[in-house]
Amino acid sequence: MGATTTHALRNTLGSIPYRLQLAGGWIDQPFVSRLNPAPPGSMVVAQIEPSFRPMDRAGLATGTRAVARALWDGALPRRRPDILVRELYDAENAGKAEPSGSQDMIGLVYPGINRLDYDAAVHGGVFPSHIESLTVPRTARWLSHVLHLLPVEPRPLGYSPLGEQHVTPRWVSRLGQSGRDCFDAIRRRDLNALGASLNETMRCWAAMLPHVVAHPLITVDLVTLLKAYQRVYPGAMYSGCGGGYLVVASDTPVPGALQVTIRTAPR
Repeated sequence: MGATTTHALRNTLGSIPYRLQLAGGWIDQPFVSRLNPAPPGSMVVAQIEPSFRPMDRAGLATGTRAVARALWDGALPRRRPDILVRELYDAENAGKAEPSGSQDMIGLVYPGINRLDYDAAVHGGVFPSHIESLTVPRTARWLSHVLHLLPVEPRPLGYSPLGEQHVTPRWVSRLGQSGRDCFDAIRRRDLNALGASLNETMRCWAAMLPHVVAHPLITVDLVTLLKAYQRVYPGAMYSGCGGGYLVVASDTPVPGALQVTIRTAPR
């Protein structure tokens, strides 16, 4: 690919990164974290380079990114990241009855791989009580190598994952632990432990919010597809509610999948 082509792509895609959530998602919602018997509970987000245009409504925070591009004229300001997160959170969620979780904004603003610890007693559970970041290039390269995104289907228009809820302290505790396990696995570059944390998150989602993976508007059998990949590879989870991408942990190629590049420093 020549320099002119690369420049044209950058102009089209923009410089603001995307974000990929890994294990522990939903713990950033106060209605979940307030039931945690032993807070904080954790989740992991990774900032990824805008090297391709992902599907909309597919769990990579494309909606939040569009708000950020409009708010900041296409580039992340050189200001404190916690301030930027709150600005973006307020801009996206103004007037919303069901606000987006702050992990969307944090993933776009904080470089690297980040463990977000949520405690409903701190900031009302809206923002993390603590953020632990991994920006070691070797670790980022390893994670980029073992994550494979298989396009499945955007979440349907008119779909909501909240129609059936069984959020209990037991499942919330397991969900928050899956995020801690995921971050520790990435730090150790332990593929099997990483895969296990993704699988555990999917068990928690299916138990707490069944419509995340099964809903009358979802046309793909997400449960059967997930189980098939989990049998073959160390682990897999969906990038968001209602489908999106199937994120597969593997040190060998996954046919048909895309790979991402973790961004470790501001651009």
